[in-house]
Amino acid sequence: MIQSMTGFGKTTVEFPNKKVTVEIKSLNSKQLDLSMKVAYQYREREMQLRSLIQSALQRGKVDFNISVEMKAAQDAPRVNTEVIKEYKAQIDDLRRELGLTPIGFDAESSALLMQSLLRMPDAIAVQAQSIETEELDSIVKAAQEAIEKLTDFRRQEGESLYRMFTEKINTIRELLAQVEPFEKMRTDKIRQNILDRFEQLAIDYDRNRLEQEMIYYIEKLDINEEKIRLRNHLDYFIETMDSPMDAGGHGKKLGFIAQEMGREINTLGSKSNQAEMQRIVVMMKDQLEQIKEQVLNVM
Repeated sequence: MIQSMTGFGKTTVEFPNKKVTVEIKSLNSKQLDLSMKVAYQYREREMQLRSLIQSALQRGKVDFNISVEMKAAQDAPRVNTEVIKEYKAQIDDLRRELGLTPIGFDAESSALLMQSLLRMPDAIAVQAQSIETEELDSIVKAAQEAIEKLTDFRRQEGESLYRMFTEKINTIRELLAQVEPFEKMRTDKIRQNILDRFEQLAIDYDRNRLEQEMIYYIEKLDINEEKIRLRNHLDYFIETMDSPMDAGGHGKKLGFIAQEMGREINTLGSKSNQAEMQRIVVMMKDQLEQIKEQVLNVM
């Protein structure tokens, strides 16, 4: 069964002095594009977490985030006032030495200066904490749970995509069947138009040679091969969706099959020089475009 690349998972872990939230979400992407934001307390497990995500999610633009909400204010990071004062003094000394214009005291200038100072090294004092192995293991377990929730979300979305694809494939199959009644009518009309034209010209011609040329011309407009190949592609699309998912997923293969379906439908359109057949071909193209659009979301 197919899976979507769109998904979301969230897990929360409570500790005596803090609450840790693990979130992971994914959107469609040709490859695995992983972005991680891990709270500083748990950085030593970042590589392990990255490995977990990569092994579980083969494709998608994935955002993974671990955030910490402290319950005790004394454990929160604090502004290192003395360090910031020293940075400010050095900036003032450098400004005077270079003969630069003094910094204004308006709100905007003060805000910009403060932002710059807070980004300087050691401007924020993080209280050293000893993280127990059990807590680190709990965070990894929470990440695994979030990944599982995201995978379940992807499966549910995949079921919706499966139903949509099946409906579109069956519609194309039905439209293809509607083409058949117009085929003989079309060839008979082409033959009659050619004969009528020769009658209007009132010239002598070799009827046997004309018949041979008409057979050759009409055979070039024959669409039986295209119909057979298109039916095969429709069947293969369904078979691929029903097949077990390998490391490469289903999405790329389904995309290739959809391209082949498009080639056959386009050839049908180029050979179908009849208004009703052209109308049916346009309807098939519309269904196929909806398939192609959603195939981009398939794992």
